[in-house]
Amino acid sequence: MTITDFAVHLVLGTILIIGAYQFYFWCQRNPLRPVREFRLSLDDRIPYWPEWVWIYSFLYYPAILYTTWVVDSSREFVYLAVSFLGLLAMQMAFFLLFPVATPESWRAINRRRTWSERFLAFVQRFDARSNSFPSMHTSVAMLTALYLQPHFGTWVFGFPTLIGLSCLFTKQHYLVDLPAGAALGLLAYRFFAIA
Repeated sequence: MTITDFAVHLVLGTILIIGAYQFYFWCQRNPLRPVREFRLSLDDRIPYWPEWVWIYSFLYYPAILYTTWVVDSSREFVYLAVSFLGLLAMQMAFFLLFPVATPESWRAINRRRTWSERFLAFVQRFDARSNSFPSMHTSVAMLTALYLQPHFGTWVFGFPTLIGLSCLFTKQHYLVDLPAGAALGLLAYRFFAIA
């Protein structure tokens, strides 16, 4: 693959991420059923550590875009893009038909005292409490890791682990959202990835 191919893939990947999130935001505003909560007592025992917002936001997007570096051809890039779009379609089905939101009280604990809390509040201005189940951050991180694993080994599964922890410690997700998200990422990989 040439540097020009990589540049084109990187630009297209960025456009796909920005475009895909428009569907995510649309789902937040248009659930087809009443929104519910999945709060368990175990969720309340997970501490609030707003510093994890930096992993939640700044590790997430560069790792996704890094997948454009490991594909060997434009054909592989097309399958990569289709798998992420297929994952988005599956996520949207959950968000529209089975909408889940985190408790309002979880947002209220953010007092905006530190840089981390202020940045988390900024993220939460766009990322509403809804679209919680399954965790899109975790599903995308799992799909990303599955693409990177042949190139870097099993340690890449630390990426979805870190993203999952950041989802919990920032109080953006319930515990049950994480395995469901990881499973959806695996399903997208198995169904859409190039053979």
